[in-house]
Amino acid sequence: MAAASSHEPAIIRTERGLTIAGTRITLYDVMDYLKAQYPPKLIREKLGLIDEQIHSALAYIETHHIEVEAEYQKCLQTAEEIRQYWEERNREHFAKIAATPSKPGQEALRAKLQAWKARIEAQS
Repeated sequence: MAAASSHEPAIIRTERGLTIAGTRITLYDVMDYLKAQYPPKLIREKLGLIDEQIHSALAYIETHHIEVEAEYQKCLQTAEEIRQYWEERNREHFAKIAATPSKPGQEALRAKLQAWKARIEAQS
């Protein structure tokens, strides 16, 4: 029993959240794959983990399911807020680019692009 208590924890809390010790992989990364119904062996391979690491991560998630799920939902919410921010910021940026006048000699290229877009929309 004394040997078990000298082991370092397999899951630690870092600035990124609950993390698999010795890696930069969070339990939220594992949760993404679990939600997509990946089997543990494939999750281990995708994340480059060893058996002990994936087993520790899955055991921690199972034991602390409510806590991990709550933190995971916060991560998803933050990611969505960031996505929306950049989508809006890029929308404004692309609108500015579209509003700038064409450089001399690009009129023919823009006409081809508009015709191509119209063809694609007609096919949809």
